[in-house]
Amino acid sequence: MPFIGVLPERKHLFQPEPQRDVAVSDAAAWRLNPRYRLIYDKLRLALDAGLTAAPCGVAPMDLGVAPDEDVFVKPIINLAGMGLDARSMRAGDVPAEPGSFWCQRLSGLHTSTDCLVQEGVVRWFAHTRASAEKDAARPIYWEIGASLPELEPWIHDWVGCHLSGYNGLCNIELIGGQPIEAHLRGSNGFFDFYGPDFLPAWVALADGAPFTPPSAPEGGFVISVFGKADLSKANLKAADAAGVQVQPDNATPGRAAILRCHDLEAGAQVYAWLSGGTLKGDGGA
Repeated sequence: MPFIGVLPERKHLFQPEPQRDVAVSDAAAWRLNPRYRLIYDKLRLALDAGLTAAPCGVAPMDLGVAPDEDVFVKPIINLAGMGLDARSMRAGDVPAEPGSFWCQRLSGLHTSTDCLVQEGVVRWFAHTRASAEKDAARPIYWEIGASLPELEPWIHDWVGCHLSGYNGLCNIELIGGQPIEAHLRGSNGFFDFYGPDFLPAWVALADGAPFTPPSAPEGGFVISVFGKADLSKANLKAADAAGVQVQPDNATPGRAAILRCHDLEAGAQVYAWLSGGTLKGDGGA
């Protein structure tokens, strides 16, 4: 199958198929794109952006960080879920953990941007804005199709510098306009809201066929139900009637289900039915 790394429940989205192998997962993207593998090095990404960071084993205090200041600790490279094992802690408590690094803790808006890139030039953006409400630093929901033109000059420059000659899809995550992760694939869970001409355009770009950038994303919301969820038939039927798609999630640690909808109010109602909790519509602020 030319699309590599597609989850079985998402196969219906990946049409038409490309003629060449195209990565959907990070592991496949790393294997298929040897020239660009360095973007998966999150320590290098942080240092290139001018952030204060170092491998675990180098004490933050040796780089001028106060012991009681919060830093973020995470794996340098992690292809099995890039956010796994990431956590905040006091600089004085950072362990000498093999394979991990620490970085100054960033604040501000968390964004994820998918880009269609032709010969190292961004031709199309799909911005997604994270909610302020978090579960263990993971956003409770994402707003797909957010208008964030202020990010585009920096992303244009970053792609031009690090992905010269690249053709295909890539993703960059920012907090407060500073990079935290980069991927040689897109945010697969958001493709439902990119519109019908997105996949054909991506396939044409990957195959070297005539390429026309797709329309702007249609927009919507992806909501995570962390912890336990009541996925009874009655709740699933009610969710469907409310226009909310419910996808059970057995692959992501700590997440029971994923909700997709065009209306945040409807999604919040289904979230309450499934989790017993309340979703705060903070608009991603």
